[in-house]
Amino acid sequence: MSKEDKGGTSRAAWFVGASFGGTDDQSERFLADGVWEISNPTPKERTVVRSMQVGERIAIKAAYTRKNNLPFDNRGHSVSTMAIKAIGVIVSNPNDGERIQVDWERVEPLREWYFYTYRPTIWRVEPGAWQTDALLAFAFQGEPQDVDRFRNAPFWRERFGTVPAEEKRFKWTEFYEAVADKLLAYSRDRTPLIEGIHEIASRVAGLGYLQDKFADGSSGPLRDICPFTAMGTFNRSMTDANRRTIAAELAKLIGVTVPVPDSFEGIPVLNNQRSWFFRYADKRGADDIDRLWSVFAAGADLVNDEGHKAESAFAEAYDRAGNVWGVAWNLSTGLYWAHPWDFPTLDSQSRHYLDARLQQPVASTGQDACDAKSYLALRDALLVHFDEDDYPVHSFPELSLAAWQYKDPAEVAGSPAEVEPEGSGGQEPGEPLPDAFQPAPPIVPYAIEDILKDGCFLGQDEIALLLERLRTKKNLILQGPPGTGKSWLAKRLAFALIGQKDDSRVRAVQFHPNLSYEDFVRGWRPTGEGKLSLADGVFMEAIKAAAREPSSKFVVVIEEVNRGNPAQIFGELLTLLEAGKRTPREAIELCYPDADGKRRPLHVPENLYIVGTMNIADRSLALVDLALRRRFAFVGLEPRLGQVWRDWVVNECGLDPELVADVESRILHLNEQIASDPRLGKPFCVGHSYVTPPHRLDPDGTRRWFKQVVETELAPLLDEYWFDAPEESNKAAARLVQGW
Repeated sequence: MSKEDKGGTSRAAWFVGASFGGTDDQSERFLADGVWEISNPTPKERTVVRSMQVGERIAIKAAYTRKNNLPFDNRGHSVSTMAIKAIGVIVSNPNDGERIQVDWERVEPLREWYFYTYRPTIWRVEPGAWQTDALLAFAFQGEPQDVDRFRNAPFWRERFGTVPAEEKRFKWTEFYEAVADKLLAYSRDRTPLIEGIHEIASRVAGLGYLQDKFADGSSGPLRDICPFTAMGTFNRSMTDANRRTIAAELAKLIGVTVPVPDSFEGIPVLNNQRSWFFRYADKRGADDIDRLWSVFAAGADLVNDEGHKAESAFAEAYDRAGNVWGVAWNLSTGLYWAHPWDFPTLDSQSRHYLDARLQQPVASTGQDACDAKSYLALRDALLVHFDEDDYPVHSFPELSLAAWQYKDPAEVAGSPAEVEPEGSGGQEPGEPLPDAFQPAPPIVPYAIEDILKDGCFLGQDEIALLLERLRTKKNLILQGPPGTGKSWLAKRLAFALIGQKDDSRVRAVQFHPNLSYEDFVRGWRPTGEGKLSLADGVFMEAIKAAAREPSSKFVVVIEEVNRGNPAQIFGELLTLLEAGKRTPREAIELCYPDADGKRRPLHVPENLYIVGTMNIADRSLALVDLALRRRFAFVGLEPRLGQVWRDWVVNECGLDPELVADVESRILHLNEQIASDPRLGKPFCVGHSYVTPPHRLDPDGTRRWFKQVVETELAPLLDEYWFDAPEESNKAAARLVQGW
């Protein structure tokens, strides 16, 4: 059966392993017998096998990692690799959940696919995403892999992409991986390691905590050590200079030649009161340290062998190590240090970020950390999300860095001081178990130049004017036709006004017809006990935050101001929004008292600003009243095509350079027609966002993308514009794609 008979890429396909329960490769038997089987399937796997349909395509895969002799520069990193050994079509399924009959065709020589792989034995690949379409074409149609596109995708870009060296982040990962690799050699004989560390401690400050307590009541230098505690010697709450010194000494001891990192941004550190991963010797289990070495080695095996057997061994070792008293969440942090691209850290701040920002809560019971099943499930879920263009983070180092920088506007997770006092290593029974944490992050500056770098098509002087109006008027509304980037620009103006990216000082809210004063300012809310209590809304929370920190700027971003009733939503505070009334002298009492029942005069602080957006083309919305207009500066945004837009969509979005001018011309002609129509006018012109792809297009995909934009976005919009003249709408839409 030829490859052409296997079909195109429009149908899903199966990629399956051939290890048959972790034993020897069964590929030859499968091909000879015309079958594929799975040994001792789980109930979920049995259901999946039953779902395999006659006529569906299937491929035998072998997943592993490669570090040498690759057809591209992997910069010394291991690369996830998947060999395609055979392809075929399912011809029968007896529905026993264990086997199917397949018309196989051997793939000779083996073809290797890189980056986008999958560990479990059975992988159903659905078409529709560029990664899956490329894999299906590679496996079943013999198409080559566009390696450059994959290595420059978000998840792989930092390690393998064509990013200039000076722009690369997470350079520290190479040193940490090298340390972990060298430490493996000490798993059976730790004496040279611990003796070498004590020798370093005799010369270098910061290692005095490596003193043990023994069963006979005596104390002295630690006689054994786990790999995580060894890496923890330069991952504790101390100055960066001290961390670099200790890291360099340890590297020299174990033979690491990779340079020590210059900085340690986003790397969780151990609490100085809890710097070991095990207890004192007088309370320690006989095999506690061995268990920690076992999971350390199992983690390395899982990274280098993505098979089911390696995952099972890791899960068993993880749960055994997790039972070592006091290791708790620090186990995940240790694995992250050793393999930062392969394991997530679940330190306190990362857990907070996962829950509050990514809506990915971590399963646990009390102080006990999650078990291996939950940890691996979270890891796999995050790896899937990392492939999504719009996901906030795209790798475990990026997740840790984002958690380090994250501040929840409503609830900022506290963390210990930058440098804590020296503490003991082992943990005494009954004491709290402080886990790894992220020290306070530095300021991330944000200015006009950053707005332009993010893809704003306004000029620098125009943005400067917007910021000046916001500073002086205190309240600014961006108004304009749909697609002119009002919402996109509003939050970036807020960051530029503040001078840094700080989510804790920017609150966003969407106005809508049902939003009330009680929601936005203060009102009665039901409690879990079935009672009512007074609760502050977003705006009151922002007022209080700004009052507490008068030297910092705070911003409330209001989407679609005219979708609600601003006079009713702001209530008596509408008067206090004026720039000239931002003083205690102008304070007034609210309709509702404070939580303690007292009425206190309130004013809007000078350091609280409002940025709103307004769509002036929506006929269903009422015009804002004069009282609101007098208190806000209104700035109109217009469609911004031109050279800056052309450069952006070509360089960042992958549009065909030869077609960009044509796309621009068609939109400009449409906007000329809309602007000259007395029933519409300039407020109804089509904004540039419609023709600025949010993600990079496939090569040769410009025509298809533009046609889809016209059919699914612009044509419906034009139907609304010319609701009383459908023939005019149809002609305008047809002209947009004429000749395409």
